[in-house]
Amino acid sequence: MTTGSNTVTNELKNENLHAQGDEGEKVNWLAELRGLALMLLAVLVFHTFVAKPFYIPSPSMMPNLLEGDRLVVSKYPYGWSWVSASFHVLPRSKTRIWPATPEYGDIVVPVPPHHDVDYIKRVVGLPGDRLAVVGGQIILNGVPVPQAVEPAIHIPIDPNNTCDEFDYPGMAITRQSGERVCEMPTYRETLPNGATYLIIDHRRQALDDYPEITIPAGHVFLMGDNRDHSSDSRAPAAPADLPESTGLGGPVPLENIGGRAEFITFSLDGTTTWNPISWWTSLRGDRAWTTLRPAKARIASAGSASSENNDE
Repeated sequence: MTTGSNTVTNELKNENLHAQGDEGEKVNWLAELRGLALMLLAVLVFHTFVAKPFYIPSPSMMPNLLEGDRLVVSKYPYGWSWVSASFHVLPRSKTRIWPATPEYGDIVVPVPPHHDVDYIKRVVGLPGDRLAVVGGQIILNGVPVPQAVEPAIHIPIDPNNTCDEFDYPGMAITRQSGERVCEMPTYRETLPNGATYLIIDHRRQALDDYPEITIPAGHVFLMGDNRDHSSDSRAPAAPADLPESTGLGGPVPLENIGGRAEFITFSLDGTTTWNPISWWTSLRGDRAWTTLRPAKARIASAGSASSENNDE
């Protein structure tokens, strides 16, 4: 009986010692905060020097980019500058590290001259080019950039693409299946290096004409693919005292370009709610992993081209 009593007593003592030991263990909050800070620093470094996610907030790049698309922007193709840093925390500067020049047709992320906000546009003019826009057609070094009529494209109508009557008159239609779509007139534009892509141009407006300029060294001319709904190099930039920016105000300095769009990761149609089921049903499944590098056409002769790859 004594032996059994001693055993029970020893077990109780051991349990008390373990409990006291557990109570005595304290969380090293300094180490936890240091680990969290290092993880955050690693993310910021990756976003600054390698790649970052990007969200399409407007229809200016339709039909190739839709509002609600999420994509990856690489930060290194044209070197690094003040705009490379996450959240634009660095002061503006003309300094560039390992600089490179974009190619015709690249989709890039520029910043307007007086506002630290990211745009997304396509490169249509390079340093030294003479560029004008006449009746909606780019004239590059005295030669009209080919625009071939393509069949109208049908983009599903959803909360992120409302196809409202004011901006797109008469384009909202109902298919035989009952699906509501926006039927948009499209053209295939082909730049001198063979970069080819679809554009939308459905009405006459002020930005359809732009006087000829020579693009300065270290600058590029940028336009949106949705030509009638894009504030780009054709549109004047808003002054710094206005709360929001408008156009890019002409050719964009290369130090104001923060990266190149590479591919779409996923796309949402705007129906996402707090209901987890909607996180799946709101996905536009056919857009994930779509490349954003332009297809290249084989140039057959001056002013004409045959496409090797029509994927958009």
